[in-house]
Amino acid sequence: MQNGLRNIRITAVRKSEYPDLMARYENPIDHACDIQTGQSWISVAGRKPRGMCPSAWQSMRPFVKALARGEGNFYDGWMRNSLSAMISCNDGFRPVSFYIEVIE
Repeated sequence: MQNGLRNIRITAVRKSEYPDLMARYENPIDHACDIQTGQSWISVAGRKPRGMCPSAWQSMRPFVKALARGEGNFYDGWMRNSLSAMISCNDGFRPVSFYIEVIE
């Protein structure tokens, strides 16, 4: 814990891919996402972890920062663990779902 802020573990729990949407809407690209299922990072005091995808970070940042400040219970009981959240990155072609949780 730094400056009274909690550390947060971010774990990639699922990576999906929608080839039909890619074929229909996406321009071909050589490289899209390096994140692997099971990969994890630690956010210290609500900061972006080294190696975290900037786009994924933008999606989860408000939740990570809130959890780091001691907030939780998002959406009135959405998660079984009130000090956690399940957030997906904003890539509509290959979204990654992240489990975000307070660690002591």
